[in-house]
Amino acid sequence: MAGGVSDGGAAHGASGRLESILSDSSMPLARRAWAATTIELGLLTRIAAPAVVMYMINYLMSMSTQIFSGHLGNLELAAASLGNNGIQMFAYGLMHDDFRLGVHDLSRIQCRSKLGAGNPKAAYFSVWVVTISCAIISAILAVVILCLRNYISYLFTEGEVVSNAVADLCPLLAITLILNGIQPVLSGVAVGCGWQQFVAYVNIGCYYIVGVPLGVLLGFVFKLGVKGIWGGMLGGTCMQTAILVWVTLRTDWNNEVEEAQKRLNKWEDKKKEPLLTGIRDNN
Repeated sequence: MAGGVSDGGAAHGASGRLESILSDSSMPLARRAWAATTIELGLLTRIAAPAVVMYMINYLMSMSTQIFSGHLGNLELAAASLGNNGIQMFAYGLMHDDFRLGVHDLSRIQCRSKLGAGNPKAAYFSVWVVTISCAIISAILAVVILCLRNYISYLFTEGEVVSNAVADLCPLLAITLILNGIQPVLSGVAVGCGWQQFVAYVNIGCYYIVGVPLGVLLGFVFKLGVKGIWGGMLGGTCMQTAILVWVTLRTDWNNEVEEAQKRLNKWEDKKKEPLLTGIRDNN
């Protein structure tokens, strides 16, 4: 994960310059404040930009599915719309807002805290406990969806034809729920280890190089309609999840602890004099 390490080095260098500026009592206060703000904004942009891109790609994936579904027939469009409502209710309502973001933050915080405390075994254990727990919960919700596949559509419409079409799409919805339960945990681990840039590249490759073209190919070239579009998107998500699982399995947690300790050591104050020295004198 060279990207995360290089970003960390840049961050530590910026931190040193920031401390030097704030401690320089010979520089006017307004100039110090402006220079420090510029450095801080640049540092924030470098650190946050990969994560922002990562989240934007995830949301744009759902939008792409809806755009392609608009070119289908009326029945398939209705079924896709209800299926999307199901995703919004289960995947992005329960799984995303209440569960998905929660486990993402949990895995990220747990990973960071264990690595920072110098406990590689605890970090490894917590990652897989959260991952397996989320996979089990997601599988239970997927089973519920499959058991209620013939009744879900009646929450939104009374048409039997549309109900049959939605029931036909429920297996894809179940797979989506499972992936939405596992992928956020692994993304949180990646963010906790400082791999935001790597995950952003993985998202771009899996979604827009694999998922979208595969969905268009299956949906329009092979005439599979909404199943093809949805299946292509799932293909990209499956590839993304598989890559994150593979990277997590191959992670050297002892090395990650060493890298975390190096970052902490670089952030440690070398001088005991307070920052913003001389503010009272200038005032």
